[in-house]
Amino acid sequence: MLSQAGTGGGVRQLSRAELRETALLYRQAASDLSTLRQDPTARTYAEHVNQLLARAHHIIYSSRRKGFLKILYFLRDEYPALVQRQIRYVALSLILLLSGATLGSVLTLARPQFMRHMLGPQMVETIERHEMWTHSIVGIEPLASSLIMTNNLSVCFIAFAGGIVFGLGPLYSMFFNGVLLGVIDVACQQHGMSLDLWSFVAPHGSLELPSIILAGAAGLRLAYGLLFPGLYSRHDSVALAGVEATRIVAGIIPLLVIAGTLEGFFSPSAAPVWLKFLVGGSLFTLLLVWLFRPMRPAPSGNAH
Repeated sequence: MLSQAGTGGGVRQLSRAELRETALLYRQAASDLSTLRQDPTARTYAEHVNQLLARAHHIIYSSRRKGFLKILYFLRDEYPALVQRQIRYVALSLILLLSGATLGSVLTLARPQFMRHMLGPQMVETIERHEMWTHSIVGIEPLASSLIMTNNLSVCFIAFAGGIVFGLGPLYSMFFNGVLLGVIDVACQQHGMSLDLWSFVAPHGSLELPSIILAGAAGLRLAYGLLFPGLYSRHDSVALAGVEATRIVAGIIPLLVIAGTLEGFFSPSAAPVWLKFLVGGSLFTLLLVWLFRPMRPAPSGNAH
């Protein structure tokens, strides 16, 4: 099969069944090479298998699209298909966020001191004065936008990378951010600032919140590969989960760049409220269409 792929067109001309068999054979050969290298008497065989793997690696990876077209293809076709395959982790990440928001709202309503503990006295005093804390962004938009992007990337990285610690990272990140969201929502509602809050959140939050949820899903996928290897060895299971989780996170980077730019420049601006909600609603609709549009099934036969 690899000799067939090496004649031109690469692995794209192989059928789905042939691709699966090729991947299995490649992993088996890599495992055999690892075993042979531990046997001093099998050095010749190890060199031969290593050469075969090098040729296979070149055939498989040289056929990948390069540069901008590769990124475009990944975002256009591969990423939505990946998210749809991992939808159970996306759903669980969303449930964790909503559960935290519900708990944060209930605790704030039941115990006002909880709000002060979560938000800090300075932010609470700002809300009590019916002022949006986001006013400090105005006038330093470029710096604020950069800091916002950095912070969002940090939150997403914790949610993703923390999956390797038995899933504690995404569990904590999703639930805690949900609690914080619920506390802020109730605090602003109690002081008649709901419209101010959500008109600020709508433009950038339409991309920022889904990005955080997807990062949480990536962390949960990583945790599942660690905790439930199934038929794979734990090492192979984590490696496979790590590849899929990393690809999920890679797709949210452009979303965070757009969200950070909006949060630094547009969200705190004096633009009309209706325009902010329109921008937020439009971006969220486009996001859903992009991620969950019906995907064409891969061809079952050889490509021509």
